[in-house]
Amino acid sequence: MAETDRVVLRDNDPAIVALGANVYEANCASCHGADLEGQANWRSPGEDGRLLAPPHDETGHTWHHDSDTLFQLTKYGVSALINDPDYASNMPIYDGVLSDEEIIAVISYIKSTWPEEIRARHTEMENRQ
Repeated sequence: MAETDRVVLRDNDPAIVALGANVYEANCASCHGADLEGQANWRSPGEDGRLLAPPHDETGHTWHHDSDTLFQLTKYGVSALINDPDYASNMPIYDGVLSDEEIIAVISYIKSTWPEEIRARHTEMENRQ
């Protein structure tokens, strides 16, 4: 995917959502939870001083971010996203681990689990960009 391409989620495509669910289970669920619930006390730093894995369900803040941001965060990591090479995070960088299509499928899967009102709000945000 070229840097100038806009990420388009396919949360209504059953095949993409199924792929995303499988990729999520294999790569994300160990930290973010099998039910996208995140780690307990995720708003507070862990013992290592790093933030814990947030939920990706409607109780978290994932849906507050546009798809491009979510894609960049997943592919290149938090430090690249915020342009701070010293920022320490337990979130792995998936560049070279997951394909762009797999990353988009995971984010599509996550979005597909949100209540319709939250999905609509996220889509509206996307359409304003």
